[in-house]
Amino acid sequence: MLNRRQLLRRGAAAGLLVAAPAGLIVGGRPGSAEAATAAFTVPLAVPRPLRPARRAGRDLYRLVTQEGEAAILPGARTRIRGFGGTLAPLIVAHRDRPVVVELGNRLAEPFALHLHGGHVPVHSDGHPKDQIEPGGRRTYCYPNAQRAMTLWMHDHTHHAHAENIYRGLAATYLLTDRFEEQLPLPKGQYDVVLQLRDAKFDENNALVYDMHRPEDRPTILVNARPRPYFEVAARKYRLRLVNTANERGFFLRLSDGTQAGAELVQIAADGGLLPAPAPTGALALWPGERNEVVVDFSRYPVGTELVLENLAAFEGETPEVMRFDVVRTAPDPSSVPAALRPAPDLGTPAVRRDFHLAFDPASGQHLINGKPFDISRVDIRPRLNVTEVWTIRNSDTLGIPHSLHPHLEQFRVLSRDGRPPAPGEAGLKDTITVMAGQSAEIALRFTDYTGPYMYHCHMLGHQMMGMMGQMEIVR
Repeated sequence: MLNRRQLLRRGAAAGLLVAAPAGLIVGGRPGSAEAATAAFTVPLAVPRPLRPARRAGRDLYRLVTQEGEAAILPGARTRIRGFGGTLAPLIVAHRDRPVVVELGNRLAEPFALHLHGGHVPVHSDGHPKDQIEPGGRRTYCYPNAQRAMTLWMHDHTHHAHAENIYRGLAATYLLTDRFEEQLPLPKGQYDVVLQLRDAKFDENNALVYDMHRPEDRPTILVNARPRPYFEVAARKYRLRLVNTANERGFFLRLSDGTQAGAELVQIAADGGLLPAPAPTGALALWPGERNEVVVDFSRYPVGTELVLENLAAFEGETPEVMRFDVVRTAPDPSSVPAALRPAPDLGTPAVRRDFHLAFDPASGQHLINGKPFDISRVDIRPRLNVTEVWTIRNSDTLGIPHSLHPHLEQFRVLSRDGRPPAPGEAGLKDTITVMAGQSAEIALRFTDYTGPYMYHCHMLGHQMMGMMGQMEIVR
């Protein structure tokens, strides 16, 4: 169990994600040994989409969860858990074309596949009651009847999920549609997934997992490579940022040698395109979240190096996440439209609910409305097609951030502490992080599917320690 000092240290560091002004490096030491030995020594691995085993009105993927060895650190092999024994795979799907995943579990632990952000029937959501035991199999069906967005796939067993994800079981799932494809945004090789997370390795290059010390994971991985470099052309790129870390939050800034840094034009959040582009100098990316930005490297001459930094690095860490090297020129027909995709009208709210999130020092548990998770208890029963407003209050007295991720539906952020959401939260989301003493209001409406679904904090250690609830969607 975490002691008070650990909790205070973690809460203070995480709080800097929203408090740090642009240009401030919190706790990082660029001259540290870790920075000298690990930063920018390996190229970025750009994932290629997996090929379906069969295409016949739907795309069929046959996957297995298993242990294997991967080249993460230079010159070394590390034992991991992955889909087919590999790290950071990618599935590309198309709206209204279903995907079927036949999944076999070859791990010694149970596994339940969850498509994070997916609008899917209950039997395919990865409920902990539906976990696949070692040696078992299960079929998941994803209708893809939702707008284009960046999603990801991960474990959702009740007790093994945090370690399974930490050891590598996280895949990116890109859902496209005709509306988005017709926009002049960067495409093809200039549309790149960046899956971010942290890790700790021992002297034998093995992953070290300690649920109670998330601040002691000093190696930042991008697409399973430690602080890599990426050679880019002098033109615009679409970067899809996916935070697959257990508990690490990032406050990202692209340093170009100026005080302001490079401009990041945010075009999408968890639930796809924003109503309009949101230029920013830095942006937060919490566990489970996805943010997409366009960066115009044509502003820099060939030979320029730009460093993506985490302004909320823990004490003693280097802030570098990865480096972009401008190595060539290239034609660029892409552009960022002034208008992207309107957020949907979710209707007039008919139900209001309050969710208080807090750590309880007496029990050592993280609670929602004073209760730890109980898989036999149903906490709320939302009705189909009824718009609800949820007020999420972080009541923590130790300064710890918490988040909320409801399954099945995307939501709209209505306010934070009574103020309108920032432009980067003006579209759809499915995960929202709230700092201690603060609150947020979201609107959501459950549609199409009934049955038991989860809602929980996406700080996976908090979820493991009780911060999860169960809802039953009813007609």
